[in-house]
Amino acid sequence: MKILVTGSAGFIGSTLSRRLLEHGDEVVGFDNLNDYYDVNLKQARLARLHAYPSFTEVRASLEDRATLMDTFAKHRPQRVVNLAAQAGVRYSIQNPHAYVDSNLVGFVNILEACRHHDVEHLVYASTSSVYGANTRMPFSVHDNVDHPLSLYAATKKANELMAHTYSHLYGLPTTGLRFFTVYGPWGRPDMALFLFTRNILAGEPIDVFNYGHHRRDFTYIDDIVEGVIRVLDRIAAPNSAWSSDTPDPATSLAPYRLYNIGSNRPIELMRYIEVLEECLGRKASKNLLPMQLGDVPDTYADVEALVEDAGYRPDTSIEEGVARFVTWYREYYRV
Repeated sequence: MKILVTGSAGFIGSTLSRRLLEHGDEVVGFDNLNDYYDVNLKQARLARLHAYPSFTEVRASLEDRATLMDTFAKHRPQRVVNLAAQAGVRYSIQNPHAYVDSNLVGFVNILEACRHHDVEHLVYASTSSVYGANTRMPFSVHDNVDHPLSLYAATKKANELMAHTYSHLYGLPTTGLRFFTVYGPWGRPDMALFLFTRNILAGEPIDVFNYGHHRRDFTYIDDIVEGVIRVLDRIAAPNSAWSSDTPDPATSLAPYRLYNIGSNRPIELMRYIEVLEECLGRKASKNLLPMQLGDVPDTYADVEALVEDAGYRPDTSIEEGVARFVTWYREYYRV
């Protein structure tokens, strides 16, 4: 089928696009190649996609409504995966307007384009950050998430609410995916694994926030992509048992679903660093720092809804995943 993937030059978007192309799907990639991080890395990801004749690139921002609508009218995608967004908890404190432009204005443009062009299914990226002040572990899609701790998280929670509105008003099937700390080859340079690897190899200290006591549900990129594909092929449907007396936030009387995609195995940050040190054959010099504004101490995904509905549970260990990242990093940067 023909699938439009926004954020196709991004970490998850490029990996997903390549997997779809390998399966014989047509992919229309939509990305603005902004300079939030290294544009050369984004171009290298795209170069891998251009090796497939069934890949088409559109270079524009989600905020560019005219170009987005023209893209839908010209290519008529059957399904859409919206991964384009301004990411990052910490950057949302420095530049909040970027999150409003991309994650709110851009997302309503996606919703409008989908409803006006008869899209079968919209799957979109949410984030584990929406759990915010929640402390009950593991985080469940059936729990309330009304207390975000960063503007980034708030925009993603808003995406879930906006998607539900369109599912209700127009019968547009929408599925939101709450990703938990994605890592792996071709990853984002602003994320911990990338930063740690670069500094350790350069003999420079690494900044370890919350004194290393964070626990994160680190999820390998291939596990994320497999989850996206499983859900994309399972078009969201109404839950006839839904009741406003005991409302389930993850389902609705509208064709609407939410899922966590996480490893379901929280790992303390210090253990993550130990695994990286073993793979690099070097020890890290650590700057132990307090927790940063907007961060949460722990994340832990309950993935039972994903297992029950999509028949899938992520299973890549951090030992295997970090080793694959280090191999890629050394090859890509020739170090």
